[in-house]
Amino acid sequence: MFSIAVCDDELLECLNLSAKIRTFMEELGIPCSIEQFQSGKELLKALNRLDLIFLDILMDGMDGMETARRCRELAFEKKLVFLSSSRRYVFDAYDVEAFHYLVKPVDDEKLRQVLGRAARQAEASCEDYIVVSRERQRRKLFLDSVLYFEIQGRQIHVHEKGGGFTYYEQIGVLEKQLQGKGFFRCHKSYLVNLRHVDAYNRQEAILDNEERIIIAKRRYEDFCQAILACMRKNGGIL
Repeated sequence: MFSIAVCDDELLECLNLSAKIRTFMEELGIPCSIEQFQSGKELLKALNRLDLIFLDILMDGMDGMETARRCRELAFEKKLVFLSSSRRYVFDAYDVEAFHYLVKPVDDEKLRQVLGRAARQAEASCEDYIVVSRERQRRKLFLDSVLYFEIQGRQIHVHEKGGGFTYYEQIGVLEKQLQGKGFFRCHKSYLVNLRHVDAYNRQEAILDNEERIIIAKRRYEDFCQAILACMRKNGGIL
């Protein structure tokens, strides 16, 4: 069940958007639950059960941008979609890793596209994994949690949010497993998860946990193409 929240201090707009979302999700054949909130404070209490949030920016009290910042501080890593009658906050939306920014009145087709893409990506992230051998056992490694792989000979060091582990594998086997899954070998020693790249320059990629990964000079142009393709696939501004 895909869990969606609509947060808008204008009750009528909140209800109307929720009704549209329900209709489009039914058309897409995706089961969902929808909750309405009239303030950021109410929304923050429900984060642990939500997959997608539609958040109005201009609200009384705690506005949508501050609410989004609080969501990220509380480790909410799922999708935020901003709603506003103005485009002036588009660049601020990047600071809190917004999935999309929709201008009111919301175009029905754009809303349908956002819902479909968000649901598909949520489903993919739940299922996207590789199988690794460690301590005489085979285990699933879900890729969404992996920041990067570090290669040292036959040892593969898996760096995840909050920890990691080491196992033995040939780099060629790992690269084949990760093909088409959003990873890029930016250096002979690193395979980085492009979805966790927050910024980059010619020398390094800066991850969303502030770690820095070296980009080899000869791989920089290919890295740029790969990160742009990842951005186009995984969200943006409509």
